[in-house]
Amino acid sequence: MTAELVRGQNHPLSQARLEIRVSAGTPVVAAAALSDETGRIRGVEWVAHPGAPTQPGLEVSRQAAADHRLAVDLDALPEAVHRVGVLLALPAGGAGPVRFGAVAAPFVAVTGLDGGEIASYTLTGLDSESAVVALELYRRQGAWKVRAVGQGYAGGLAELLTDQGLPEARQLAGNIDEAVSQGVARSVQAPPPRTADGDRSRRTAAPALGPDQGGTAPQPGPVPPMSPYGGQTPGGPGQSGPQPSAYPGAAPDPSSVTQQSAPAAGGPIDYSHPGRQNTAPPPPPPTAPPAAPGQPAQPVAGDATGWSMEERLYNQVWGMFEDLARTTAAYRSAVDFAESRMDKEIEQVLSDPRSRIGGQGDAAREAARARHAQLVAQAREALDRDLSQLTAEVGVVEPALPPAYARWDNPVWHAYRPPMEIPMALRLGDLHLPEADRIRIPMLVRLPLERGLWIDSGRTGSSDGSFADSHALGRLAMDTAVAHAARLLAVYPAGEFTVHVIDPAGSGAQPLAPLVQSGVLAATPALGAAGVADVLGRLTQRVDLVQMAVRGGAADSLPPGFDTSQQLLIVNDFPHGFDDRAVNQLRYLADEGPAFGVHLMMVADREESSGYGPLLDPLWRSLLRLTPVPDDHLADPWVGHAWTYEPSLVPTGSQVLQQVLSQVAAARTKYM
Repeated sequence: MTAELVRGQNHPLSQARLEIRVSAGTPVVAAAALSDETGRIRGVEWVAHPGAPTQPGLEVSRQAAADHRLAVDLDALPEAVHRVGVLLALPAGGAGPVRFGAVAAPFVAVTGLDGGEIASYTLTGLDSESAVVALELYRRQGAWKVRAVGQGYAGGLAELLTDQGLPEARQLAGNIDEAVSQGVARSVQAPPPRTADGDRSRRTAAPALGPDQGGTAPQPGPVPPMSPYGGQTPGGPGQSGPQPSAYPGAAPDPSSVTQQSAPAAGGPIDYSHPGRQNTAPPPPPPTAPPAAPGQPAQPVAGDATGWSMEERLYNQVWGMFEDLARTTAAYRSAVDFAESRMDKEIEQVLSDPRSRIGGQGDAAREAARARHAQLVAQAREALDRDLSQLTAEVGVVEPALPPAYARWDNPVWHAYRPPMEIPMALRLGDLHLPEADRIRIPMLVRLPLERGLWIDSGRTGSSDGSFADSHALGRLAMDTAVAHAARLLAVYPAGEFTVHVIDPAGSGAQPLAPLVQSGVLAATPALGAAGVADVLGRLTQRVDLVQMAVRGGAADSLPPGFDTSQQLLIVNDFPHGFDDRAVNQLRYLADEGPAFGVHLMMVADREESSGYGPLLDPLWRSLLRLTPVPDDHLADPWVGHAWTYEPSLVPTGSQVLQQVLSQVAAARTKYM
């Protein structure tokens, strides 16, 4: 169970290799500072920050973002280090907020490489502070612990670093601000490539680094494959985990055979999952002739490695997501470099008074713009080449997907039959980037769900600006929830998935009609406060019972007739009909339910529950937020892309949902 810390509280750490996950409502700068036994930072080389993201035993993000993952290897830290401070700061000189009191309380969690939370802390009570020491990992009598600090500084990073005894505090703070403002880390360097986790190696462009990033001018051409999914394999594109927060919660890979050795002290952090197989699954049999020399390989559905076609398609979808992320990062980085180079060249021309007279200055400016256009054209050419290959791959992969991965308009649903086994993952929608709007990558999440789902019925920043009417948006959000619930019912074997609905005011009666009329629900939707209390009480009792049985080593001693199927609770119109007790039960189900077979799907507008204040912040953070309309709220923490999410909805006028649900109901009747 996760230890939810309060300010000043500590908790022991049993693992040396950790991740620090940061979630904030606005982009923040994340850094990590090493200090000795007196709490003093001995030099700038003891601080990992966007301008110098890697230090022995540390790695942080290269940019400001709303979500961060910091890697820590306690065994690789220098002997003189006794403390590791996690620092957060609001970017200076931008258009964003200038104090933490104006944003949502940041949330920080310490996790293992398997994604399991060890301790978490919500930084409440901040006001005028623009920089804060969030957590501190410290060594005491040979053992490491984590302490919730929450010490804020109105003077920003300069005041924070000065308080920790760093002589070059102001200079370093300026360097950090400059690194963030110039977009030094537009492309975050990925962890080392995996070679034996069932994923395939793919050839694509890597994020280009400018001279101020330790690299050279971007050059087109192949680079060694690398994967941003090192320490923990997310459940699919958009799965929170290393969560597009989006891509926000993630499921670890189930394969586990051999424990990998720890990295050498002072060396790079090994992001590979400690329980992964050291031997990759067999490669797929060749199904297409090799490409002619100089021509791109012809895409084939299922050409990734895997033990089954389903696993190969899953890995292939992930490979497509990685390819699109990296090639887009390469393009953006190259454009940034071209613009920076042009600005510097023009600035040099204008700094010399002699070049401002006559046509010499105009000629120099035109030459700088011409070089800029040439670099951008080269980057665009490389991007278009990669996008063309990805478009062809999507064209052959999409029709070959099984029902769990397919869109509702895929003909595979017309041949649907209830499955005998649970699939690896489930499709919740599509993801795309503005540079490649025509390419849609399936957003897959691993099953069973490790996080609840929140269908945001509030006024989102939809890409097309539609659905300003809150009633229409609420109806569409409920339609989205029904489509997701129907897909979950369809991909589970008969009798292994049960759906409950809480609809206190009955406002979701029309969207819920397909579920009610087909008879796939465990009971009719619960109405009013009494219905809310009854359903929550039964599911809470179920979680308690299974939790005690599992932790007591008596999982096979559950009462006779106990329903062992996975449970899904759909909640509409929260917090209508909820009292304080019901709210606490809902939070309990969101936190503890997924580990014991009870999952949550909320259709809610967060603003409607604003009266609870920060009490519900942990609830919203524990859920994977989805939108009923296209919205670019999902982001990956590796290259910082804002991915546009589109929900998976049933086409207008289609009867496929009713056909699928009728087969699910028939199979359930036969099973019972």
